[in-house]
Amino acid sequence: MRIIATFIILAGIILSSCGNQEKEAKARLQKARDMYAANEFFAAKSEIDSIRILYPKEFKVLKESLTLMREVEIKEAERTLAYCDSLLPIRIAEIETLRKDFVYEKDSVYEEIGTFIWKQQTIERNINRCYIRSGVNEKGEMYLASVYYGANPINHTSIKLSAPGELFAETASIPYDGGVNYRFKDEGFTTEVVTYKGEAGLDAINLIYNNEKERIKVEYTGGKPYIIYIADADKKALVATFNLGTVLSDVNRMTLEMNKAQKRLEYLGAKLGTPVE
Repeated sequence: MRIIATFIILAGIILSSCGNQEKEAKARLQKARDMYAANEFFAAKSEIDSIRILYPKEFKVLKESLTLMREVEIKEAERTLAYCDSLLPIRIAEIETLRKDFVYEKDSVYEEIGTFIWKQQTIERNINRCYIRSGVNEKGEMYLASVYYGANPINHTSIKLSAPGELFAETASIPYDGGVNYRFKDEGFTTEVVTYKGEAGLDAINLIYNNEKERIKVEYTGGKPYIIYIADADKKALVATFNLGTVLSDVNRMTLEMNKAQKRLEYLGAKLGTPVE
């Protein structure tokens, strides 16, 4: 009799515990629904995740929470589309204004993405001089290039910049490869061009951008020492290029986000049986 009584007590405890688990899970689900209704999407998703972790055997509640999670993600995607739809035309208009001072260059044979160059920095306008050149591609990815022209080669692979206030920046070292670091001779004079893309030139770009009005010294390094000071026109070109790149990057990012959100809407709509246009 004692064994039977003990079994009944244990069964009661287990049933009570299961009932409490279900009740708690439903309470959390209702809390998530309230958050969803209040457009608190991040909080709602966190609450749903807690249900999955804390109540893995409450299958009915888990199924309902999965449906709610998809509804939350639909709202998030719709919000992303609405935000980008409102801002994208503004940023595109900014590009059209900014690009008027640039030349668009693209080799249709070798390049899939075109590049914007400040009109005063095109190669044909800067033959036979040492200077710092900048440009940005259609995705908003900016580059810096150090150009050397002289009677004797210096074989440089990088540059070091300094500005008043003990400010310094260096580019990465780019070994000679005939591509992003190339050299050639013409009529007894040597031209060297080293291009720093992405992180390789980021610190140098930021130093110039933030110190446009200052006198900036550039040391060509990696070979024979050589020093120039960036011309005001070249600093102006970099600042304009940086600003254009920022807007181009924003447009590219928003376009990708819109495409991703649209695909997510289509997927979630199919899962819920309510196709989203």
